[in-house]
Amino acid sequence: MAKTKELSKDVRDKIVDLHKAGMGYKTIAKQLGEKVTTVGEIIRKWKKHKRTLPRPGAPCKISPRGVAMIMRTVRNQPRTIREDLVNDLKAAGTIVTKKTIGNTLRREGLKSCSACKVPLLKKAHIHARLKFANEHLNDSEDNWVKVLWSDETKMELFGINSTRRVWRRRNAAYDPKNTIPTVKHGGGNIMLWGCFSAKGTGQLHRIKGTMDGAMYRQILGENLLPSARALKMGRGWVFQHDNDPKHTAKATKEWLKKKHIKVLEWPSQSPDLNPIENLWRELKVRVAKRQPRNLNDLEKICKEEWDKIPPEMCANLVANYKKRLTSVIANKGFATKY
Repeated sequence: MAKTKELSKDVRDKIVDLHKAGMGYKTIAKQLGEKVTTVGEIIRKWKKHKRTLPRPGAPCKISPRGVAMIMRTVRNQPRTIREDLVNDLKAAGTIVTKKTIGNTLRREGLKSCSACKVPLLKKAHIHARLKFANEHLNDSEDNWVKVLWSDETKMELFGINSTRRVWRRRNAAYDPKNTIPTVKHGGGNIMLWGCFSAKGTGQLHRIKGTMDGAMYRQILGENLLPSARALKMGRGWVFQHDNDPKHTAKATKEWLKKKHIKVLEWPSQSPDLNPIENLWRELKVRVAKRQPRNLNDLEKICKEEWDKIPPEMCANLVANYKKRLTSVIANKGFATKY
């Protein structure tokens, strides 16, 4: 599988001269002791460029057949590491370094990226996601305007700040100005419940302690209906929440029914279908810029920034909802970007 050495200019010129004299590829190859394919390649280059050309630059260490082999491997198993590809080529008779493997893959249009983390999807989840997307694909935008979206999220005190870069001198890594503090054993984050609609953000509630079904119903009682009234949802609005056991508990369903709240049937493991995830990201970016000092400060800033999110952003997320459904269908029910 290794590349053969390059022919000298004299040999290439002789091949062309013999071709001009009327000899065939096989005759020339037999007379000069070269491969028929090599003779054919040199003559084709001569016909195209009107001169015999050497290989451009240093000869590639991996033959086209070897490139095809490693491309086939990474296409079938994208998590294959370079060391495994080096060993595969070595077994086939080609010795290269990991750097050569990386250069070859980049030349073929691939690059090494961090794998996206997505929810674990079983067949039942994929089926439910496709069913939801197909059933609602042709719903009008007015249908989604009536939905009050909700979710819970964790806000870390030093979350996004922890990935920030700093400009510093060589020996100033541990100057307090150049460091990001971290918190051990928990205590460095708060849990939030929030909701929004196409008209804007609803109320944001801090969850203290471990939330159970009773606490969840209390949160809904204190925040859901007031949010619906503040956002002027009107009649026929629909509540969306995921399939967390606290959300789907019998007591919670009865509470929602008693309050005459219609609930959107939701496929499990589908954060990419909930536009509130985009608002959580927006909130975290906004909060990180203000650098909260403690958890109480974090809660205060979260609520202030949540209220500042413009209604236009909320309306845009809902207006483009059909694209989420289309993406899920196009990806055959698997996770999509959001």
